[in-house]
Amino acid sequence: MTKHRFGVRLGFAILAAALAAPCAMAQQAEPSSKPGKPINAGDVLSGELNAMRVRDGKKGKKVATYQLTSEPRRLPPPNGLCNLETGPETFQLVTTSDAQATQLKNLVGKEISVKVDEVACAQDVGQMSEAIITKWSVVTK
Repeated sequence: MTKHRFGVRLGFAILAAALAAPCAMAQQAEPSSKPGKPINAGDVLSGELNAMRVRDGKKGKKVATYQLTSEPRRLPPPNGLCNLETGPETFQLVTTSDAQATQLKNLVGKEISVKVDEVACAQDVGQMSEAIITKWSVVTK
């Protein structure tokens, strides 16, 4: 004996398999990504600046956090690729003064260039980026 809606279930199963096959082939067809160029102190990193709201771990106060999205880059040893295949693509910019925060606030959503002085892999819980830039300066074009 067959169940009442066997044909409907079989039709959905065939449809799901037909839609999943091209996605699986597209993932296999992608070329393997090579590690990005190395980034060292003094190099310039370019990309789109994003703003995020993160809660401070101490008081739970909302803090503006800025993130730069760029091509994959390798960090200098001992950090290397930050346990990623191609290196980090998102870099959190740590602001140390209100002047830096105001400068970045005006550039959100735009393509910017930043001179990197200190960079490391993200290690703390709650960090939204793959790498952290602690000392930096905006490069004007």
